[in-house]
Amino acid sequence: MEQEKLDRLLYHGKIHTLKTEGDVVEALGIRAGKIVFVGSSQDALRRFSADEAIDLNGRTVIPGLGDSHMHFNAACQALATVDLSPCRSKADALDRLRKKAQITPKGEWIRGSGFDQSKWEDAPDQLPSRHDLDAVSTEHPIVIKRACLHTAVANTAALQKAGLFQRKAPESGGMIEFEADGLPNGVLREQSIRIFDVLIPNPLADPFTRRACMAEQLKRMASLGMTSMHTYAADVWQYAEDPSDYACLDREGLLPLRVTVYQDDLAKLAKDRAAIPAPSGDPSQKLSVGGYKLFCDGSLGSRSAALYAPYSDDPSTSGMLVQDPGALEEKMFLASRQGVQCAIHAIGDYALDVVLTAIEHTRARLKAAEWSASQIDALPKFRIIHAQLATPGLIRRMQKLPVVLDVQPAFFLTDMHWVHERLGPARMENGYLWRTYMESGLLLTGGSDAPVEPCDPMPAIYSAVTREDFAGRPRGGLQPREKLSVAQALSLFTRNLPYATGTAHLVGTLEVGKFADLAVLDRDLFSIPPREILKVQVERTILAGADTWVRA
Repeated sequence: MEQEKLDRLLYHGKIHTLKTEGDVVEALGIRAGKIVFVGSSQDALRRFSADEAIDLNGRTVIPGLGDSHMHFNAACQALATVDLSPCRSKADALDRLRKKAQITPKGEWIRGSGFDQSKWEDAPDQLPSRHDLDAVSTEHPIVIKRACLHTAVANTAALQKAGLFQRKAPESGGMIEFEADGLPNGVLREQSIRIFDVLIPNPLADPFTRRACMAEQLKRMASLGMTSMHTYAADVWQYAEDPSDYACLDREGLLPLRVTVYQDDLAKLAKDRAAIPAPSGDPSQKLSVGGYKLFCDGSLGSRSAALYAPYSDDPSTSGMLVQDPGALEEKMFLASRQGVQCAIHAIGDYALDVVLTAIEHTRARLKAAEWSASQIDALPKFRIIHAQLATPGLIRRMQKLPVVLDVQPAFFLTDMHWVHERLGPARMENGYLWRTYMESGLLLTGGSDAPVEPCDPMPAIYSAVTREDFAGRPRGGLQPREKLSVAQALSLFTRNLPYATGTAHLVGTLEVGKFADLAVLDRDLFSIPPREILKVQVERTILAGADTWVRA
């Protein structure tokens, strides 16, 4: 019998197709960027010859990993700031900024990113103030952003440049904190942060710097077994997403992932949709356009996520909505009428209520506008980003709606050390309900919200499976019953992702006819102890049948 010709054949492996849980094959054949065979090694070697045959020697293969929600431009910008994420004390954070000030010409801006005051061992869980940053330097304007991106702290020089010593009303949907004497204390939240994002020069403004930074980050993501990302603009914070940047990288052979770009401006989105074709059956097509990003509230770490009742560790606030519910609904209706998918940030339970009401009203308004039920149901699913807190009543409402929940299991690794105090024991029963969501029939996808958390799927999968910190320690009151199986956790970052964008017929599982996007691992996620998930190494990443990264 004459053998069929393949471009590549992988055999003698443990290949988890994820078509169904436990579906494992030994061999996979690739031709023209697509999978054309899955089955036994014996059958593959008998039927096919290949330009390249790779003996996996028992290694594990999974579908390519992805990130359902990140801010790639913001992650690249963060590389040009003082990284405060490793700091475990206020003293360490200030020392890092001080060292930067020593090598920065006087008068130039200093930016810090990723700080999390809840992890500081030498200070209570309180945000720093302008006075703390003045101790670093009074000759440089300094602005640092919290890891969640929803809070910033500025020193006196930065506040003066922004004109904030002339007391002014905060931006709509924002907050500026003042001291007893009426002077700003340096803390700004939500939309008020914009004033600094406009003032501070964008480190990626230079196209050569931007290209190099993007290429470096994309290469790193490929090394993590990643083959896709959904990246979101946040123009309100000067985090733009320009599809032409990715198109240029692709032409230069420097785009190792499939990229779906979401905008928070409908006019930009319309321009992108006109210029970039919808996903097709061509595995070489890497760039596509997503939907419309909307914000409803802030974050738990900043106590700006909108809750039904005040925070347990700060009864003076219940968080905040960053825009009027009526305005949110109007934007959602306008986008839906154009067939545009809406993706809405909602962390608190009250914010989730507002978002669900807006979705319900949008569908009702379309019906009143004489849209048929089939037309309404054919619209892209609404994406609810984060959904960290949900009452049983809110879950029942979600079950009746066409929604996808974009969750971030890595958040749990950070939040677990303080969220119990933020929410209190009773309300914690409604937090991070991954298994409950799944058992309620809701579709979940996994992301990082990078640069809020690193865009490495393995720690997130570990978090979902164990609900423990990196040392293997659980935290009381954090519902161990909500743990996911390895198959469920892995599906968040593989199988489930394309359902959010309507491309599940192209990617997500390793089946004949789908794109050959996959990762080769040094050990089997399904047979190792959960602690070993953190040690998994990616040996090879393949996109459309071609290597995007190979471990030396």
